[in-house]
Amino acid sequence: MSVNISKVESKKDKKHFINFPHELYKSDPNYVPELYLNITEVLSKKKNPFFKHSEADLFIATDAQGTVVGRIAAILDNNYNEHHESNVGFFGFFDVIEDYSIASALLDKAMDWVRAKGVDRVLGPTNFTTNDTAGMLVDGYDSPPTIMMTYNKPYYNDFVSRYGFSKEMDLFAYYIPTQGVNEKSLRLANMLQERLLRKGITIRTSTKKSKKSDIIKIKDVYLKAWEKNWGFVPPTEGEYNHLAEGLNLLLDLRYVYLAEDNGKLIGFGVALPDINEITKDFKKGKLLPFNIIKLLTRKSKVSLIRIILLGVLEDYRKLGIEAVFFANYIKAAKKNNLKAGEASWILESNTMMVQAAEKLNGQRYKTYRIYGKTL
Repeated sequence: MSVNISKVESKKDKKHFINFPHELYKSDPNYVPELYLNITEVLSKKKNPFFKHSEADLFIATDAQGTVVGRIAAILDNNYNEHHESNVGFFGFFDVIEDYSIASALLDKAMDWVRAKGVDRVLGPTNFTTNDTAGMLVDGYDSPPTIMMTYNKPYYNDFVSRYGFSKEMDLFAYYIPTQGVNEKSLRLANMLQERLLRKGITIRTSTKKSKKSDIIKIKDVYLKAWEKNWGFVPPTEGEYNHLAEGLNLLLDLRYVYLAEDNGKLIGFGVALPDINEITKDFKKGKLLPFNIIKLLTRKSKVSLIRIILLGVLEDYRKLGIEAVFFANYIKAAKKNNLKAGEASWILESNTMMVQAAEKLNGQRYKTYRIYGKTL
């Protein structure tokens, strides 16, 4: 197929870039559109704090008739390279019709872009960073993604592999059903919590009164608990505040847990209601004028939560705090009539978290992949 790859320059181009997946997946029952207000802010070089330290360009592919048939972003994350002492570029926002020649042309454009920046290796997909939505779905196409998780056609993996990319890291999603959970593990978690209490370690939920100060405290633990994780990049002050502001709108404080040692925060867990259950039918991800009311009124009635962040300071690991967090989520799910929780994403190399999820009869039901290619 004859194809033209062009850089997104105008508002019209950006609209095409944003709307292309809606057309591509229109007959896919598991597709969930990105909320329009969210994606426009993510792509905005004025509003997204990523662009204060790094750069990216967007590209669209059109056929001879001018119809959009693919898209991609080429990304240089300077903070990633500084933190990891690396020299890599990224690609993201990759979507394409089932035509390898178009996929190859899009990837060529992204590779040329990052190569011009002087990098020697490319990772992806990330949208834009490893702290944003990331990974290509490689297993688990039989159900929709949960909140802030990616989704793609199975042939995407064939295309990037054919292009020369290979697995860099797999990211797991565990489905932990409320019913059928390992009751022995729940009893063990209760015993662990009692033992922690004797050590002066308490676990509580956040409250409206403490929420603001909790968010400030969480940042320090977040940075320290994740600093050795594969792919992690410490967010800037602006990025953390931007993330906190975005999550604040979605938080249900019943699912925000904090572990404290005599008042000092040492670990936390954050789970979000899976609003994808609600937004799945929002045409083109539009909230206005009436969908925002649906979102606000139905948020507390979803059937699943996603455990999006969970971390404990290194000196306090192996005490069972992670297991207690997971168990508390199960107990809260039972109390609030939820059918399940998803723990995601968990690095394949994070054996402690993998074991904690599996001990509760968690089922690894989706796998996402970060690919890498040396230039």
